[in-house]
Amino acid sequence: MISTLDADLTHDAFLGGRLHLWQPRLGYRAGVDPVLLAASVPAKPGQSVLDLGCGVGTAALCLGARVAGLELVGVERQAEYAALAQRNGLETFAADLADLPEALKARSFDHVLANPPFFDRGAGHVASDIGREAGRGVETPVAAWIDAAARRLRHKGYLHIIHRAERVPELLSAASGRLGSPEIWPLCPRVGKPAELVIFRARKNGRADFRLHFPIILHEGARHERDAESYTPEIQAILREGAALHL
Repeated sequence: MISTLDADLTHDAFLGGRLHLWQPRLGYRAGVDPVLLAASVPAKPGQSVLDLGCGVGTAALCLGARVAGLELVGVERQAEYAALAQRNGLETFAADLADLPEALKARSFDHVLANPPFFDRGAGHVASDIGREAGRGVETPVAAWIDAAARRLRHKGYLHIIHRAERVPELLSAASGRLGSPEIWPLCPRVGKPAELVIFRARKNGRADFRLHFPIILHEGARHERDAESYTPEIQAILREGAALHL
């Protein structure tokens, strides 16, 4: 269990200081992934957005910092992280995505986004910190995330997920019959390197064929040569200026 005492928290800057979020000093802490996820969502003012497994609210609040006038809602099963998301300014339900409260089931959304835990704990090591483990280790299958998203999306609404590249078959299988128009954007660390992450998008009642897009390169240069940031200008603009990722 994390502590919510201010001495055990940090108040961290995102998007070049456009957004500040309370996070636990120890445990799961948001990195680049939810920021990239938020940048991928083409939301428009007045639309509604649901962030499944929102943590402290990073993805939804980064999206809200870029697009004004959004209705932003989060779901987080760890009560302490849900409380921090609420403190950060996100309307948040402390609930498991497989057992959402009736008040949330009564609502639908133009966009659902998710940054699920990446790693299969049947094939890895469990983190000693409970919050960090829940943020990284898989307990809820991909199909459950897709199902929860599909149920909450409005007609023609979009789901965006950032996930490990090796989980693409699961994403496509889980979306089949539930969501249409699936698309994949590989996120490659450098030119010539295989994708480690992908952005997956699908649409409720979409009818378009599957599309695999050209890779998005995160870092300049063929390899890491010095202890400094090497993000491409496009990625730098997302992380430091709150720019959109033009998919």
